[in-house]
Amino acid sequence: MNIKTSIWTRRLPAAAAALALCTLGAVHAAEPVKIGFLVKQAEEPWFQDEWKYAEQAAHDKGFALVKIGVPNGEKMMAAIDNLAAQKAQGFVICAPDVKLGGAVARAAKRQSLKVISVDDRLVDGAGKPISGIPHMGISGYAIGTQVGQALAAEMKARGWKPADTGALRIAYDQLPTGRERTMGAADALKAAGLPAANVYDAPQTKTDTESAYNAANIAFTKHPAIKHWVTFGLNDEAVMGAVRAAEGRGMRADAVIGVGIGGSKTAMNEFTKPAATGFFGTVMISARRHGYETAANMYEWIAHNKVPPAETQTAGILMTRANQAKVRAEMGQ
Repeated sequence: MNIKTSIWTRRLPAAAAALALCTLGAVHAAEPVKIGFLVKQAEEPWFQDEWKYAEQAAHDKGFALVKIGVPNGEKMMAAIDNLAAQKAQGFVICAPDVKLGGAVARAAKRQSLKVISVDDRLVDGAGKPISGIPHMGISGYAIGTQVGQALAAEMKARGWKPADTGALRIAYDQLPTGRERTMGAADALKAAGLPAANVYDAPQTKTDTESAYNAANIAFTKHPAIKHWVTFGLNDEAVMGAVRAAEGRGMRADAVIGVGIGGSKTAMNEFTKPAATGFFGTVMISARRHGYETAANMYEWIAHNKVPPAETQTAGILMTRANQAKVRAEMGQ
């Protein structure tokens, strides 16, 4: 064996090792991006829609989506650890409590996961938004104002006197977004001439229809002299609960005006009924944007290092039985 052959032979193992590393790197690079999408109440139609549109983004962009319901802090923390164990690179979250923002930020940092918040903005221990976490949400007060203005306009169209009308605020004040929405609606009604004394709070223990039904029933019992009612809350389910409670007490559909928020399946189903009910309308917000866009933004952040906007606020459109087809088309649904 000559000297050149000997040198080449000694170099073969190193060359093979380098080739193997390159091959492994190529396989690793080909692995799909994996993104988690965590929501606080997976059973609610709004979050089901967000997941549906996030799945569309996953299909279009070519990443794997992991959907997890996180109804409390303990399950939320376990879900984040679970995503890390699955080798996810980031997640979108609507947390069960916005005050858990610090815990989310620390867990994401510990597990080297990127995070975007959706719907409810995460806050730190002092109640301030966590600026390092990009957010897509809705101006709660502005969308609540839309609700109040819609209720006031329909009151006027029906010729209701403000003094004879009660406003039922289905309240979930422990969630800042919930308080902002309902206070925006209440302030708009007062600005339109409804006496402040005629705005009644009905606190709900959860953000679903059953809880709103129970809260509204108590309020209706306390104020039997009210001739007409307008009602509003955090979401469509809150208003639906109030409408069902009014029906259960024998109130006619033309004695109640309910305007929800979300444009959920709850609202769609109500609009398909043969006769109009007390559920007059909903300020439709785009579950598609909140699901598709946040998931797509996370993908771009992971795959191409394109950091999402620090804050994105989406707007709403009033949808009623009369204009539902037009509004749904405008919102891409």
